[in-house]
Amino acid sequence: MSERSTALLEQPGEPGRLPPSGGGARARRRLSLPIGLVRTARPRQWIKNVLVGAAPAAAGELVSRQTALQLALVFMLFTAAASAVYLINDALDAEADRAHPLKRLRPVARGDVPVPVACTAGVLLAAASTASAAVLCNAMTAVLLTAYVVMQIAYCVRLKHVLVVDLAIVTTGFLMRAVVGGVALSIPLSRWFLITTGFGALFMVAAKRYSEAVETEGSDGATRALLTSYTTGYLRFVWQLAAGAAVLGYCLWALESGGTADGSLLPWRQLSMIAFILAVLRYAVFADRGAAGAPEDVVLRDRPLAVIGLAWLAIYAMAVADL
Repeated sequence: MSERSTALLEQPGEPGRLPPSGGGARARRRLSLPIGLVRTARPRQWIKNVLVGAAPAAAGELVSRQTALQLALVFMLFTAAASAVYLINDALDAEADRAHPLKRLRPVARGDVPVPVACTAGVLLAAASTASAAVLCNAMTAVLLTAYVVMQIAYCVRLKHVLVVDLAIVTTGFLMRAVVGGVALSIPLSRWFLITTGFGALFMVAAKRYSEAVETEGSDGATRALLTSYTTGYLRFVWQLAAGAAVLGYCLWALESGGTADGSLLPWRQLSMIAFILAVLRYAVFADRGAAGAPEDVVLRDRPLAVIGLAWLAIYAMAVADL
């Protein structure tokens, strides 16, 4: 028997099988870095950035092709900025994530993406998104994106450990998503739009924290260190208060028009209150159960909530079109 055959027989593994070729392993290693970078950018979270279309949709400005293209550009720029924050966050938290039962599987914590690479990619992506906004949109859009990135990095470094401020920062991030679409398209922002969006975001953020606190209640180690400083009673109060304020703001905005518009068959704007309130009540079911820890899963997987959302979109479209 040749030396090569003897060496192959001595390799550990299943009997009669040759070890995997070195070429395939090298190819997998080469792909692990770009795949890891994409996973670190959190593609599942990109759905949050559709909020950039909230202001143009509320103003009925989504009818032209140019507006749609500009809005698609803003969506991509904000997605790039948010992805940059995720990359930098995972680079900063790599050591702590390795001790976490779930976060240790993140590409940076697992070693698929080196910490310097994740940090460098995040910085370059943040710089590219803000610079592109200044060139392709307007100066205020670039300012908002820069402020978002700086605020979120400050949150990752320090502010996520400060009571109440952490809720305010995450809520402001959602609100900035909604505002930037209007700013990029030079659309005036209604005070009711800002109130409803802001408190709606606080409702979802507080419900998420409440769900996380319920899941970790009674355990020695919380998934988020600050959760041990909050009580479930306090977080419940916050999401209930925010839900009430969001509903009140929306209803006052809907009633402000004072009735049917010229040529409208029904008071669509006022009727949209029904769908909006039902959506808040449906989402509150998951918040109350402590099952709203992943808002994107609730929104995408709950069929009754999806039906209510589609009904609201249809009614609101009628209001915008004055049908």
